[in-house]
Amino acid sequence: MGRYIVRRLLQLVPVFIGTTFLIYWLVWSVPGDPFAGKCGDRPCPANYIQVMTEKFNLDKPLYVQYFTYMKNLLQGDFGSTFGGRSINDLIAAAYPNTIKLAIVALAVEAIVGLTAGVLTGLRRNGFLDNLVLVSTLFLIALPTFVTGFVLQYLFGVQWGIIKPTVSNPPSFTELLIPGFVLGSVSMAYVARLARTSIAENRSADYVRTAIAKGLPMRRVVGVHLLRNSLIPVVTYLGTDLGALMGGAIVTEGIFGINGIGREVYRAIVTKEGATVVSIVVILVLVYLVMNLLVDMLYALLDPRIRYE
Repeated sequence: MGRYIVRRLLQLVPVFIGTTFLIYWLVWSVPGDPFAGKCGDRPCPANYIQVMTEKFNLDKPLYVQYFTYMKNLLQGDFGSTFGGRSINDLIAAAYPNTIKLAIVALAVEAIVGLTAGVLTGLRRNGFLDNLVLVSTLFLIALPTFVTGFVLQYLFGVQWGIIKPTVSNPPSFTELLIPGFVLGSVSMAYVARLARTSIAENRSADYVRTAIAKGLPMRRVVGVHLLRNSLIPVVTYLGTDLGALMGGAIVTEGIFGINGIGREVYRAIVTKEGATVVSIVVILVLVYLVMNLLVDMLYALLDPRIRYE
């Protein structure tokens, strides 16, 4: 296992370099004036444009800009915005809120989705199975912003159970409804994945053998059936964590959460390329690390899987 982890970590290096360079190229090669609107309604003075161009190395070839950025990144410096604000401070203020939101969303989709998937997988074609299938299809078809606005209006305005917008920094309790909104679509997919996997493995030989030995049904499901059926679900949940943090723009906007999603949106609108690149680089790291952790979990869930 140790050699496998080291090998995978070494494989992540070229993947990280390739993806970050592609992101950097896509962001900074977009045509248009990066200083448009930075000086109000009037065009920016020539001396301001010259100073900012030299400061951000915009007068140098793209590969030189990238390697300069990576050198600073390895030293823990994400750079600064055109307005002079440190991107490190921006990320430090916004990222914890998004992490909290993503954890709540992941917990909701894992707990609710797995529970619904296991119950329906064990009792297919019943009332509960049909109810879950219809509900998950409804959640998948419903856009996230519609779910967010409806729940915000019902729970926050109509019934007064929650605040329409959360505080800063938000508590985990305040993030329950936003977390449900963010993870609603993924929760539906988790329920369907778990249902299908449970239903397929229920007729496997090892399950029939465990039942024939007289093991309690709770042990058969919890120890034998569930562990093998969790592999596709764990794969989805692991890779979905990065998607949750990157796709939180709509949810954070609806509930007023000061997170990474809102900062990315602001940076895109104001053409703050350095901010966009820095935040996306962090999301790439999350994806790579979560993929490695998912591969390691395979060996724990299925004893037949061994890494050399």
